[in-house]
Amino acid sequence: MKDGIVLMDGAVGTSLWAKAEQNGIDKEPVWKYNMEHPEIVAELAAEFADAGAEMVLCNTFGANRPAVKRSSDYTVYDVVNTGVRIAKEALKGKKAKCVLSLGPLSVLMEPYGDMTEEEAADIYREMLDAGMKEGPDAILIQTFIDLSMMKVAAAEAKRYGVPVYCCLTFEKVGKTIMGNSVEDMIEELEPLGVDGIGMNCSIGPDLAVPVIKQFVGKTSLPIIFKPNAGKPILSSGGAVAAPYTAKTFADEVATALDFVDFIGGCCGSDPSYIRELAKRMGK
Repeated sequence: MKDGIVLMDGAVGTSLWAKAEQNGIDKEPVWKYNMEHPEIVAELAAEFADAGAEMVLCNTFGANRPAVKRSSDYTVYDVVNTGVRIAKEALKGKKAKCVLSLGPLSVLMEPYGDMTEEEAADIYREMLDAGMKEGPDAILIQTFIDLSMMKVAAAEAKRYGVPVYCCLTFEKVGKTIMGNSVEDMIEELEPLGVDGIGMNCSIGPDLAVPVIKQFVGKTSLPIIFKPNAGKPILSSGGAVAAPYTAKTFADEVATALDFVDFIGGCCGSDPSYIRELAKRMGK
């Protein structure tokens, strides 16, 4: 195992939806829980830290202006600022760092869509201004399929003087749906001065490990790996389950411990998955 690997958290979104279901709370865009059910947001952040995560994401991923306006009367400032504050308070007295999370926008930028770079930058700046007022330790830009949009978000994030990490969502062929390759990501993001690059979401460890290996030897930046707990399986009875248990997820993800610098989980990975991974890492 490589020395000094940082253990990240698992999935915020799917884990919060699971908590909502357990508590009889309606399934909503998860950022709404910052305002309406902050107790489950705080509980999850603390659980990830207690499981061994050294970096815990704030519940801010999808709280951008178009999404917030579309389904609520809240302001982006209130949702994002509150999300960071909840996480910081939940992590007091724990070793985990608090990380502002930025996700992709639901519309494409020019030339594939109608949004300009300037409009996208303004949307990300609004999120960043709101979140950074609470003093998170770092920023993770994740689950992007469009490298051009990621560059816009990363350039804005770099203005705030904290580490900025970037994860694209690759398919098993080693490219995003928009056709961005590992080499493209390295070439475009290294000059921006980001502090780590890699992949999250989309596929489980079995398909993701060969993709994350493509970063090795091609970049001097730290490598980040947060795969899904596999694609959800729908049983004949209608129940949805992750194909990876916490143990099988940790077993397969552990094969990347020889070459990545940051590791965690994405969709389907709750704190039990991170606890299993922590055991493999001796944390």
